Order: sequence, then structure tokens, then C-alpha cells
Amino acid sequence: MALQCGIVGLPNVGKSTLFNALSSAKAEAANFPFCTIEPNVGVVTVPDKRLQILEELVNPHRVLPTVIEFVDIAGLVKGASKGEGLGNKFLANIREVDAVIHVIRCFDDDNIVHVAGGVDPIFDKEVIDTELQLKDLESVEKKIQKSEKIAKSGDAKAKKELETLLLFKQALVDGKNARSVDVDKEELEAVRDLHLLTIKPVIYVANVDENSLQTGNKHVDKLKEEVKDENAEVIILCAAIEEQIAEFEDPEEKEMFLGEYGLEESGLNKLISGAYSLLDLITYFTAGVQEVRAWTIKKGWKAPAAAGVIHTDFERGFIKAEVIKLAEYQKFKTEAACRENGKIAIEGKEYIVQDGDIMHFRFNV
Repeated sequence: MALQCGIVGLPNVGKSTLFNALSSAKAEAANFPFCTIEPNVGVVTVPDKRLQILEELVNPHRVLPTVIEFVDIAGLVKGASKGEGLGNKFLANIREVDAVIHVIRCFDDDNIVHVAGGVDPIFDKEVIDTELQLKDLESVEKKIQKSEKIAKSGDAKAKKELETLLLFKQALVDGKNARSVDVDKEELEAVRDLHLLTIKPVIYVANVDENSLQTGNKHVDKLKEEVKDENAEVIILCAAIEEQIAEFEDPEEKEMFLGEYGLEESGLNKLISGAYSLLDLITYFTAGVQEVRAWTIKKGWKAPAAAGVIHTDFERGFIKAEVIKLAEYQKFKTEAACRENGKIAIEGKEYIVQDGDIMHFRFNV
């Protein structure tokens, strides 16, 4: 399941610079470079040191990391919810992604004009939020009209659905995002089919100048205060520096460059880690002579569902899963040695897959 993140932002906030940096990013393994599947969609491999460890242990013919897709969503202007500019295309693109990366300008530069006439992260956030909220409000109101008719007939389920829809409507009218509405999983079903834009998880990228990378600045502080009640993460990076980082092919040179700025990892890695955390994603591995491969699943998935990511037959005919922990694999060096020392666990249908598990599935169809 390839994770897809849409990058949004107003003009001159650094959105295109960031996407260009991602577009230039070289994967750790030369066999898996960044590639473009559409003019505005880039696929980047997810860095994972555990893959390198397994590669050294197994010496496979190939290594396949998991990937993340970044979508450069263009066309937002004021009035997008009413079809202004590329509004309809913009909103349709957001509807398809798993998470939104909202780039906010948090740097001062008199040479780069801001659409608002001055740097104001709250203004940037509110312009995009408003357009998305207006579109969501339109969707919710349409469904309310249908639910009201059914609820009037005395249908208990429709009445409950209507109550939930009205909660979302009020939040949107108040200028709040749908993700801020406190409802349980059952109530959430009332809006699931609407694919609301503002219910999607969001990562705010505070694009700063290089001097603010370590400590942030007044603009970052303002942004953090504004989003403190949202289920969102704020990541500080400098898009201009990310472009430079992307140029390095030698990992050691890249590490030295990062060190000059006091960074342990690139902004790209921060974004990927943030997205995985936000969406409750984990990685498990399959390892054999033919290939070592990483697979992305939701935290809490049981073994059959995890097997289904490889092939639906694996889930349908699931019998058992053989599981090795990476630490044990490192200690005993081979799968055979792990088996001899009783370090391969045999798990059934109720086993909840853990991040980093090395798995081999038995199935029969």
C-alpha cells in the first residue's frame, strides 16, 4: 500500500522548491531512484536502515524498499471551492491522497513577494482551510437534506446520522476543520462516504531560513500555537537546503553536509517519519535469497491482513505465519540458525504484526 501525500501551499511559500527537492532525491539504493509517474507525482523510496541490515545478512538478488508518493497539488486560489482557477482539479486531487502536507512560509525575504503583502503563517493556513471547509460544507449540507427526509419517517439510524452531520456542519460553519469534530468510529460512518477534505490528517511544514532550522522563529511559534489543538504535526525544514541535500549521491558527503547545519536527517526523512506516525503505519519485511522487501501496513493489523498486502491469495488461504525478530536474526545470522535455536515463532490468524517483524507466510488456496 503506497502512501500518497499531497503537497499544498500558496504561491511563494516554498511548495515547488520542496517538491523539486523531493523530485531530485536519490534513494539509498541506486536501483531505486526517484521516478515520476505523472508530471506532478513523484515516487520516493522510504529510507529504512533495517533493510540494509537484512541485505547484509541475506545477500539477496534484489532489495525492494517501500515507497511514498508525493503529489504536487497545484491550482489553489481564493475561490477554489467555487471552481476558480484550477479549483475543481485541485480539490479532486486532495480528495485522493492519504494525508496533506501543508507548506507554510515561515521566513522573511524582501526579494520574494508574499501574496498577503507580508509573512503571516496564519493567513496562509486560513486561505487554504477556508476553501476546503467551504467544499466540505457543501458536501455535508447535501447529505443533510437527504437524511432529514428519511429521519422524518422515524428511522432511528437516519436520526442518529443526522445528529452527526449537524455536528460537522456546525464545525465547518464556525471555520473549523472536520478533523476537529470529536466523534467515535460509529458516528464517523455518517461522513465516511463524503471523503471530506478537512478530515484528512495534515502535516504542517514550516519552511524557514537556514538560520532558523535549529530553533525555529516567531513565525513557527505562531503556527504551532495556531494548530496546537489539531491532530497535526509541525515539521521545521528549509526547502532551499533540501534542494542542496538532494544533490548529494554519496551518503557520507550527505551526512557531512547535514552535520554542518546540525541536522541528523534530511527534511524528506522527517516528512516520511511524520506521515507514517500520523497515519499509524508500520513496516514488516520478507527476506529470502531472491529478494528482501519492505511492506507497509496499518498498525494493529493481524497476520492474514498483512499477508494480503503481498497477494490476496495469501490472506484468503492463510494457515500460519513464521515470525523472526530482527535482533534475533542479527544474533544468529541466518534463518536456519534462528530455526535451530527456536527463534522462529509460529503465529496464527490472531497475531498482531509488529513493526520490524520478518515474516514468512504459509497458505493454501
